[in-house]
Amino acid sequence: MGSSEITRIALDTIGCKLNQAETQHLARQFAQAGYCLVSPDDGADVYVLNTCTVTHVADGKCRRLLKSARRRNPKALVVAIGCYAQRARRELSQIKGVDLVLDNSQKMDLLTHLEQSGHLVRPDAVSARDDFRTRAFIKVQDGCNNFCAYCIVPLVRGREKSLPLKQVVDEVRHRVADGYKEVVLTGTEIGSYNDKGIGLTELLRRILEETGVARLRLSSLQPQEITPELIGLWQDGRLCRHFHLSLQSGSDAVLKRMKRRYTAADYQRAVELIREALPGVAITTDVIVGFPGETEAEFKESYNFARQMRFARIHVFSYSLRPGTRAADMPQQVDDKARRERSRRMLALGRACIRNFRKGFLGKTMLVLWEKETGGVWSGLTDNYIRAYTKSDQDLTNQLLPVELVE
Repeated sequence: MGSSEITRIALDTIGCKLNQAETQHLARQFAQAGYCLVSPDDGADVYVLNTCTVTHVADGKCRRLLKSARRRNPKALVVAIGCYAQRARRELSQIKGVDLVLDNSQKMDLLTHLEQSGHLVRPDAVSARDDFRTRAFIKVQDGCNNFCAYCIVPLVRGREKSLPLKQVVDEVRHRVADGYKEVVLTGTEIGSYNDKGIGLTELLRRILEETGVARLRLSSLQPQEITPELIGLWQDGRLCRHFHLSLQSGSDAVLKRMKRRYTAADYQRAVELIREALPGVAITTDVIVGFPGETEAEFKESYNFARQMRFARIHVFSYSLRPGTRAADMPQQVDDKARRERSRRMLALGRACIRNFRKGFLGKTMLVLWEKETGGVWSGLTDNYIRAYTKSDQDLTNQLLPVELVE
């Protein structure tokens, strides 16, 4: 491709907010180098998928997206990067139409790799314009030392490592200068953030003190990481009243087999601490059903505990065997039929939780950060993660406005 032509780059993501943060970082690199960022549906010259491999379902989604990208754009360069590429590089390489596979150690150097290998020629005229978005995802930490029995993440992300505090604060400051109203801090285990003895609480304090960020949101935390000192920071209204606390199971016996580092009682104390300090807070969670050895009684224990917690949202995962994890070799794998049935019941509970949480805010006026418009309908988020919708002829993009929630 000649240098007078501007190559169209489509960046797609499957998986967690950490993946989204990395994809956003890559997008800025390509935009600043002068390449044109487009939607995966807009005829890209290069299609990049940042993959996830946390479950077999995620694997399947990645394969389908890669094949679909090739069908839509037969002449495009199709690239797979990320966690699935780390776990099963050969498997992805054998998918017809996938031209390049880069693992986690290579993916953040994607632009350099494509240019040095001759796949891309940098445009003559370089524009630093980036596609504007309302929420910036910033990676503060990567890797995990926990090695929960079911989890492939430590094997594909490696051990814990944190970005320097100054680098994180500077990144937040830059994103605010770019016009972003909300910053989401992400990582594999952001609660374990540690830069030369400085932990997550001090990191948040420094961001609030040293930047003008309008909204600051965290990704996922563990219940044992919830402390009065941490929660005390939420006296600053810029911190979003939303905690994603991974549960995985409400049965102590299952939690022990999973190698989780808390009990159901520990989890409940963390929830009570948060709710006592922050009225209106949204607590969302992950639950795995059908973990090896899970009996019907243990599932019911988990189900009843989740109902008792009154979550704002439950992300339900049917246990997925991941080669190389401890759980993969455990006896008493739960059969597919039981996993599907338990997943159905937990998903129904999750839908009821969403309805009940939202009903509690009918008639209230809350600030909504409006993000995008589709067919004349705008959508945006409250600080406690309620998605709101409105019809408007005005451009509401990136506006933080008070909104009455009426239905």
